[in-house]
Amino acid sequence: MNTIAQLWRTSTVRLTATFILIFGIFSILLLGFIGWQSSISIQRQQADDIDREVRVLQRIDTNQGVRAVAFAVERVSRSPGPGVYYLGDASGQYLLGNITDVPAEVLVTPGTYGFDYERAEALTDTTNQTDGRPPRAKSGYAVVRSVELSNGMRLVVGRDVIERRGFSAIIIQSFLIGVLGIILFSIIAGGITAQRVLRRIDTIRDTSTKIMSGNLSERVPVTKRNDEFDGLATNLNAMLDRIEQLLQGLKEVTDNVAHDLKTPLTRLRNQAESALREGASDETRQLALETTIAESDRLIQTFNALLMIARAEAGAPSGALSDVDVSAIVADVAELYGPVAEDEGIVVETSIADAVHLHANRELIGQAMVNLLENAVKYAKPHGEGQGRITVGLRQAGNRVLIEVADNGPGIPEADRKRAIERFVRLEKSRSEVGSGLGLSLVNAVASLHGGSFRIEDNDPGVRAVIDLPAAAV
Repeated sequence: MNTIAQLWRTSTVRLTATFILIFGIFSILLLGFIGWQSSISIQRQQADDIDREVRVLQRIDTNQGVRAVAFAVERVSRSPGPGVYYLGDASGQYLLGNITDVPAEVLVTPGTYGFDYERAEALTDTTNQTDGRPPRAKSGYAVVRSVELSNGMRLVVGRDVIERRGFSAIIIQSFLIGVLGIILFSIIAGGITAQRVLRRIDTIRDTSTKIMSGNLSERVPVTKRNDEFDGLATNLNAMLDRIEQLLQGLKEVTDNVAHDLKTPLTRLRNQAESALREGASDETRQLALETTIAESDRLIQTFNALLMIARAEAGAPSGALSDVDVSAIVADVAELYGPVAEDEGIVVETSIADAVHLHANRELIGQAMVNLLENAVKYAKPHGEGQGRITVGLRQAGNRVLIEVADNGPGIPEADRKRAIERFVRLEKSRSEVGSGLGLSLVNAVASLHGGSFRIEDNDPGVRAVIDLPAAAV
C-alpha cells in the first residue's frame, strides 16, 4: 500500500493517470457520437427505402391498376427481410400483406407512423409449414408510411426497426469493449512507462546521493538508447567532471597559495625581527623596512591578480563592455614595453592592423597584453648566442580577431602548455623567478569573458601566445 501511495505522489504516475482519464473520456464521447451517427444513418436509409417502395407501388397503381399493385404487395410480403406491408380496401379492411393489424389512425390519415405489431411466419414464409407446426407470431416495432391509392385503397409500407436497434446496440457494445480494452492497455503501458521513468530517476538520485557522501568519481550511467535521459545524464556527467576539475584546481591553488605566500611572509617576519633586534643599526632597520615594503608589494600584486581573475571569470558587469580600439591598446602596450625589452637586449617588432574595434573591456584587454609582454620579456632569451626577439601582432581573420605575442626563447613543451594556463603554475621547478604564476591564468579568463579563447602554440623556436576573440559583439 505504501508503494502505491509513493508511486501516486510521483509526477510521472499522475501525468500518466491524467492522460488515461482524458483519453478514456474522449474515447467514450467519440464512440457515442459514432454510434449515434450510425443509428441516424440507418434510420435515414430505411426512410429512403420506404419512400422509394411507396413511389414504385404508386406508379404501378397509376400505370397498371390495382390488380398489379396487389400482385406486387403479395410478392414483397413473402420476401424475407425487415419489410412491413399492408394493403386494405377503402374502409381499411385487410386484403394483403405480412401484417394483419394496423392502428386505425394509420389507415385514416396518410402519413408516417410508428407502432408495435405482430405477424405470423406463415404470412411470410410458407416453407416453415412443412413440419406441421402452427405458425409462430413475430412481434416487432415498425416505422411505416401510409398512403391512399387512386381507387381509395389503403397502402402501408414500412420497416421493422428492431433489427436496426440491435445493430446499433452491437456497434455500441463493440466500441465499449474496445474502449475498455484501450483503457486497460493504456493503464498497463502507463504503468510500465512510469516504472521505467522512475527507475532512471532513481538511478540519478542514487548517484547524486553517493556524490554528496563524498565520492566525486561517481557518474550517472548512460545507456545506448540515446534518449532524453541519456542526454540529461551526459550533461550531468559533464557538470560533475567540471566540478571535480574545479575542486582539484582549488586544492592545487590552495597548495600553491600556501607555498607562495609562506616564503614572503616568512621573509617579512625575519626582516621585522632583525629590525627589532637589540643593537640593530639604522642601516639594518632601513633595509628591513625596504624589504618589507617590497615583499608587501609582491603580496598585493598576487592578490590583485587573483581578484582580477575572479572578476573576469564572474563576467563583466552591466556597462563594463564598450566599443574600444584594440589596435590602439595593443600598440600602446607594445610601445610601453619597448624600452624594457631593449634593456634586456630584446628587439620588439610589431605587425598591428589598423582600426580594429571590439565590444570589450579596455582595462582587461590592456592587462592581458601587459601579462603576455612581461612573460615574453622574461623568457625571450634564446639558448646560447643570439638576439632575443618579440613579435606583437594584431590581425582580423574573417569573423575572428587574433592578438599574438611571439618570442624566440626556449619555448614551452607541448605537454605543459595547457597546464601553464592554470593558476599558480610555474614551470620552473625552483620557483626562484619573480612572479606568482597567475599571468597566463588572467589572460585566459579575459579571453573567456569576451567569448573567445587563449592558446599557446609553438613558434619554432619559442612560444606564440594567441588571444582569439570574436569580431562580433559579445
